[in-house]
Amino acid sequence: MKILVVCGAGASSTFVALKVRKAAAERGVAVEVRAGSADQLEAFGDLDVVLVGAHLAASVDELRARARALGASVAVLPAVSPAALDGDEALDLALDTRAAAL
Repeated sequence: MKILVVCGAGASSTFVALKVRKAAAERGVAVEVRAGSADQLEAFGDLDVVLVGAHLAASVDELRARARALGASVAVLPAVSPAALDGDEALDLALDTRAAAL
C-alpha cells in the first residue's frame, strides 16, 4: 500500500511518515510511506491513501477531489502535534481508509 502524508509545507508530514513507517515495520505491514506538501499531491502519482494534517481540514474537499483523480482515498489525521501523534494510530487510519475504499 502506498501512503502519502501531507501538510502545508512538508516538514511535519516527514515526521509523521517516519512514525508510520516505524509502526508498519514493527507490525510487519508492507507499506511505502512518503511525505510532502499538499501542493505536491499530483507529483507523487500512484497512491492508495493520502493522510492529511488536521490543520488542512478546510482544504480536505479539494484534496479529496485531487486524490480521487489519482485513485487514492483521503483521511484526516487527529488534531495533535506531529510529536504527539501515535504512529500505530496513523497507520490504522490509513489501513481502515484503504479497506473502506475497496
